[in-house]
Amino acid sequence: MRKLATLLVMAAVGFAGAVSAQTPAQAPTQPKTSTAPKTGTASSAAARAYDRTLLRPSMLKDKAPDTYQVKFVTTRGEFTVTVTRAWAPLGADRFYNLVKHHFYDNASVFRVVPGFVAQFGLSAYPAVSLAWQRANIPDDPVTQSNKKGYLTFATAGPNTRTTQIFISLKDNSGLDSQGFAPFGKVDDPGMKVVDMFYDQYGDNTPNDYQDLITKQGKAYLDAKWPKLDSIKTATLVGEPAPAAKPAAPKTTAPKPTAPATKP
Repeated sequence: MRKLATLLVMAAVGFAGAVSAQTPAQAPTQPKTSTAPKTGTASSAAARAYDRTLLRPSMLKDKAPDTYQVKFVTTRGEFTVTVTRAWAPLGADRFYNLVKHHFYDNASVFRVVPGFVAQFGLSAYPAVSLAWQRANIPDDPVTQSNKKGYLTFATAGPNTRTTQIFISLKDNSGLDSQGFAPFGKVDDPGMKVVDMFYDQYGDNTPNDYQDLITKQGKAYLDAKWPKLDSIKTATLVGEPAPAAKPAAPKTTAPKPTAPATKP
């Protein structure tokens, strides 16, 4: 599988990010959504656990609001991300659609490099990850700097953004010139939660680490990397209220005529 972005920490003066990609895996067969899964099996339980619309990325094309918020509930606590669409419209739209359909629910924060980034965005469910591995979106111009707490999509080169996100754990402005376009920011109190994500595995993972996560899902991480933190839910909050339907005009009943008085 094409590895969706692996960033390396550079030592000494300044900062420079690096990206490497794995050997692409065979393209997945499009799941047949019309075939009901067998009951009582592990695969059917997994299928029920995620929104089946996620198996068809081409359907998820909603335009995001100008600003919106996403509440993350994790194994370390809660934090809120505020997204500003004008910063990176295509990235903001992609993130909006993924969150709206609960792509990130149950996903692990599978890579945390101290003093660099916390990375997530491979689904807990293999079928979902495989469906999205080639659903690239074009790059956005970089309008914001990759400061601490800012979110941006990981990449494996130009125009390769799909689902993986990283949160900068420090000022990573060296990434700006490499095309990483931030689209949102973690609220300040929430960064205390992000800073607690388990980081002792760092980059000490095998070369096929992301391939294995893609193919085996959260089960692989739970078995091999059990101390990783995970996202319980990521949901949209504070969306603009839908336009209210106009109220039906009030009809005023005619006043009863007073009975005539006798002269």
